[in-house]
Amino acid sequence: MGASAARIRWLEVAVPAHAEAVEAVSEILSRFGHNGIAVDLPIDSRGGADHTVKAYLVEDGDAFAKVSDARDALGHLQAFGLGPIGELAVRTVDDENWLEAWKASITPVRVGGFLIHPTWSDVGSGEALAIALDPGMAFGTGLHPTTQQCLEAFAVLRLDGARVLDVGTGSGILAIAAAKRGAREIVAVDTDALAVDAARENAAQNRVVLDVHRGSAADVAGTFDVVLANLVGPILERIAPDLRARVSAGGSLVAAGITAEAEPAVLAAFAAQDLRVRERSERADWVRLILTP
Repeated sequence: MGASAARIRWLEVAVPAHAEAVEAVSEILSRFGHNGIAVDLPIDSRGGADHTVKAYLVEDGDAFAKVSDARDALGHLQAFGLGPIGELAVRTVDDENWLEAWKASITPVRVGGFLIHPTWSDVGSGEALAIALDPGMAFGTGLHPTTQQCLEAFAVLRLDGARVLDVGTGSGILAIAAAKRGAREIVAVDTDALAVDAARENAAQNRVVLDVHRGSAADVAGTFDVVLANLVGPILERIAPDLRARVSAGGSLVAAGITAEAEPAVLAAFAAQDLRVRERSERADWVRLILTP
């Protein structure tokens, strides 16, 4: 490359966020960033906005308009009652080799019987089921504890030949995993149109068939053997009747994204719908429930 070739300059956008808000902030920043996001984890979490979500944008004529749009979208998250979100900060990154270094830092992750890897890497998954998914594409990269808890729940669920509903599918990772475990029909819904597009793209990348469309549990007809809902506590409370209506007799609901603090209210909402806890898992202050009618 000649010395006169234009160097690409990057903007790093960083947002402090509470653990409960990390995935929602990641989804917003991934709309504007290049290839994905990164999350800096606290060495010793003290609560509050002690995680940092970062995205990288090419510094061009549209960059600061994108930053403004991201700031506006982050402001709207407050309506969901998530943990605190700090002020968005921007700095210039001069390292012209940043992108390749960033890609090299993303390594495959083994979760239960699955191996999640970025689309730019070819991996030998051995006996694990491989899922190709780029970091930061909407909710669910395989790295967040709530996503891992849901994938691990597949070890105790009967998915072969099952009819599955994934509510709030995000990147589609859970729906894709269900397809790879032999589910015969998978419906995936999300209220965010960008997440719907991402889930469709990821399904095609992984060569699985999903029925993905915009909406929530109330917008789906019929009942399912397994309903997946990796959301957040306040949303699970609000849509508990809709989730219960989608679970077939003898079926299971997997509910995740619940902080230990929010768990009592979520349990009360599910109990009011005659859903009983069959199994509970807790990791890093996040709770996952498997419930049955």
